[in-house]
Amino acid sequence: MRKLKLQVQMTVDGFIAGPGGEMDWMVWDWDDELKKYVTELTESVDCIILGRKLAEGFIPHWTKVAADPHDPEFTAGRKFMDTHKVVFTKTLARCEWDNTVLAKGDLVDEVMKLKGQEGQDIIAYGGAAFVSALIKHSLIDEFHLFINPAAIEKGMAIFKEMDGKQDLTLVKAAAFDCGIVVLNYELKHSK
Repeated sequence: MRKLKLQVQMTVDGFIAGPGGEMDWMVWDWDDELKKYVTELTESVDCIILGRKLAEGFIPHWTKVAADPHDPEFTAGRKFMDTHKVVFTKTLARCEWDNTVLAKGDLVDEVMKLKGQEGQDIIAYGGAAFVSALIKHSLIDEFHLFINPAAIEKGMAIFKEMDGKQDLTLVKAAAFDCGIVVLNYELKHSK
């Protein structure tokens, strides 16, 4: 079965955005080692799943980056554009993005169907509601939490909708010169 990975930016106090969606606390002057970490993380991925809200900014942004060979993020842009994307939505009637399909059914059923298909790993990007739902249903196998050096007191959390405890195993913790610490955990699945 394919693994579902989560890559998400967070504050030290556990938020992925401010109360109104603010992301001005994120560190974007990533050092080369952090960029290498992300490249290695996405090398084994052949499917990206996104919540609709994030997709509306994510896909157009990376499409623009991938169209400009002089952009410093061109390689990442090409990877994101060349990778098959599934956008989870209840509101979009059709998809106008290249290499992208819509998933309109039950989240658990749709994700399990993807995980059961042949292929490489899947990576999830999304806002608080989408990621919280993935966590609530224990669908994420591997967490890559990018802890930014900021605390914002209030905001959007992703672990608040769980129905109970989820046990995790620390795989790796890595600190980067730009101030971000990445905590990589795996979900301990019940035997």
